[in-house]
Amino acid sequence: MRQALGRFASGVTIVTTADGPDEASVHGMTANAFTSVSLDPPLVLVSIANRARMNARILETGRYGVSVLARDQEPLSLHFAGVPQDPGPARFVWRGDVPLLDGALVHLACTVQASHPAGDHTLHIGYVDRLWYDHGQPLVFYTGSFQWLETTPQPDPWGF
Repeated sequence: MRQALGRFASGVTIVTTADGPDEASVHGMTANAFTSVSLDPPLVLVSIANRARMNARILETGRYGVSVLARDQEPLSLHFAGVPQDPGPARFVWRGDVPLLDGALVHLACTVQASHPAGDHTLHIGYVDRLWYDHGQPLVFYTGSFQWLETTPQPDPWGF
């Protein structure tokens, strides 16, 4: 199953939450089980293993952030996945009470609307309270390794 589904290329995100107003209270994890659910209302979903500390923290705080990583943020992805790394200190940008990873291509600040058990994971559907984005090259995960997607800056094709 892992090898088959690993052939679906995905972006790489860091999911964050905080139970206080400072960086000492931030908890983050790497996740590629992330997807858009709805544009109206704006909803996204993260799938978190039940055994992961992040699962309990999202349930406690009722908030989470999603940072879509840029190509040069691979070391941070490994760090938040628990792989011993020294990526330097993680710098966060606070969007209200949600910490997000500085330098990411996209920031989403979300309020949990529903959490659904699904096998050994919980699906947390979040209402996107605020979002920010920038241009750049995304970090991509495919067949168990990081890849890069070369992009050419273009005006936003959707008109919003």
